[in-house]
Amino acid sequence: MVPDISRGSRTYGLLAYLYGPGKRDEHTDPHQVASFDGFAPDPGRNPHATLTDLTRVLDLRVNQLGHRAPKEHVWHCSVRTAPGDRHLTDAEWGQIARRIVHATGIAEDGDPDGCRWVAVRHADDHIHIVATTVRGDLRQPRNSYDFTRSQAECRRIEKELGLRQLNPGDGTAAPNPTSAERFKAERTGRDRTPREILRETVRQAVAGAADETEFFTRLTQAGLRVNKRIAPSGDTLGYTVALPGDRNRDGQPIWFPGSKLAPDLSLPKIRKRLAAGPIDHNEEPDATSAPGPHRPPAQRSKPAQTRRRAALAAERATTALEEDDDEDAAAQLLGAGELLDALAATSAPHTRTHLREAARAFERATRSHIRAEHADNRAARAAARSILRAGGALGRGEDGATTAMVLSTLVLLAVAAARWHSARGHAQQAAASAQAAHHLRAAYRQAAAAPLATLIDHGRALPEPERGKHQATIRAALPDHLLPPGTDPNHEALTATLAQAERAGHHPETLLRQAIAMRELDTAEDIDGVLVWRLRRLAHLPAHPSGAPRRFQPSTSRSATPTLSTGIRPAPTTTGRAEPPDRHNRPPRR
Repeated sequence: MVPDISRGSRTYGLLAYLYGPGKRDEHTDPHQVASFDGFAPDPGRNPHATLTDLTRVLDLRVNQLGHRAPKEHVWHCSVRTAPGDRHLTDAEWGQIARRIVHATGIAEDGDPDGCRWVAVRHADDHIHIVATTVRGDLRQPRNSYDFTRSQAECRRIEKELGLRQLNPGDGTAAPNPTSAERFKAERTGRDRTPREILRETVRQAVAGAADETEFFTRLTQAGLRVNKRIAPSGDTLGYTVALPGDRNRDGQPIWFPGSKLAPDLSLPKIRKRLAAGPIDHNEEPDATSAPGPHRPPAQRSKPAQTRRRAALAAERATTALEEDDDEDAAAQLLGAGELLDALAATSAPHTRTHLREAARAFERATRSHIRAEHADNRAARAAARSILRAGGALGRGEDGATTAMVLSTLVLLAVAAARWHSARGHAQQAAASAQAAHHLRAAYRQAAAAPLATLIDHGRALPEPERGKHQATIRAALPDHLLPPGTDPNHEALTATLAQAERAGHHPETLLRQAIAMRELDTAEDIDGVLVWRLRRLAHLPAHPSGAPRRFQPSTSRSATPTLSTGIRPAPTTTGRAEPPDRHNRPPRR
């Protein structure tokens, strides 16, 4: 059940809308379900009552107060049930209206001087409460924090009436679009309102920005109209943005301040985020620069490199959520939000929809009352910056596989964020994290399909003794409750990755146990897939194996060492050098 409170100055105009046909003839059978005294004129039921009569009754105290009356004396609260809830009766809606005006201080039970109000129903799923904010004693009501109080009352009503129980807010959510904004978006053919489009565009402009100048440059490059508020000293005090072509009835652009898009998009909040600045990845050790027996090929594409770095940053953020430093965890969530925004802006077409939905959902999870004043999230912001600089990624090859690699880590990050918020009573943020995890899983499945299929083919092409050896290693390293069923095809992908890691000079069992110990696996939907990407990152293997596997042909010579056509060299001997294959027993050329 969702209350929505607004204020205005025209009692008659609001009543005319509520009792009228609506903007799209959506209003049916408008009538009152309750009023301040039970006898207010009802133009919907009484043919002799008019809107003027009802307006005169509601405005009585306002007119008595004269010029001392508040300019915005109309208090309007719509209360809507959630989709899927049963249809309530008029009597139930009337009782809900009385509870709302009591809880908000508009007209408390037993107060003869409460404000005058009526509740109008013109649809199955909601009512509108209209009140004038002058009491019988000609004072104004004590209705501070009315939105918070109405939210709390709605949570109690949901429980008592068996309705869907929504998550309580904490005042850190972004403002919802108004009904007028939604109707205008539908009328102009937009799938989202200008407020929502601007919020997403400003968020993406902040992601990984080095300074304020770059932030404003990105806004302009994104096609927004930007208006800075400049002090006499020349300093920028704030900013507003508008969509080109979005104008009011007077033909003027409709400007939105950053703080009206989201609490953390005001200029002072953005400056705090930009204060540290993103670090330079040339100074940051990661999978592309760490020492090891194998380094990625120099020709790896720039988008692929940045996604490998992003996987490392996401891993660090997930670790922070499992520790006791709430301030650091809040900072990492903010950085993870920028990382998701960057990925959504540069994703391939087949993952773009789910990534954008994940970024929009996770945006709510980045804000709570836990502040990150002194924590460091530069690694995540630098990863976001490098992703945006590298540009769009292809949906295939190394780009597609490294996208799957980072998405596999981000799924676990979103799950960890849901647990972290839930443990601290942040219901809306926990729900948003879970929703983001759902979209990230969908994007991951699309990104991982091709590289995992190739790895599965490589695994099935392994000689049986080697294949059996690595599968025994997997069974020995994984706890019984985490062992996948024998029919899971991704088990072959994990087997192939262990084989490739061994040929790159790593000890398979040691590497596998290191990958398992990195993070818990109980919440992983695809344990084999998660381990595949961890192993490939730890062993510095290409995310996407090149070339088609060649089936192993058994040799008749005992001294021969088989060589696969995957471009992987044979395992090193005890001397540390790889034995060359027997030239008389090479697989036939194609």
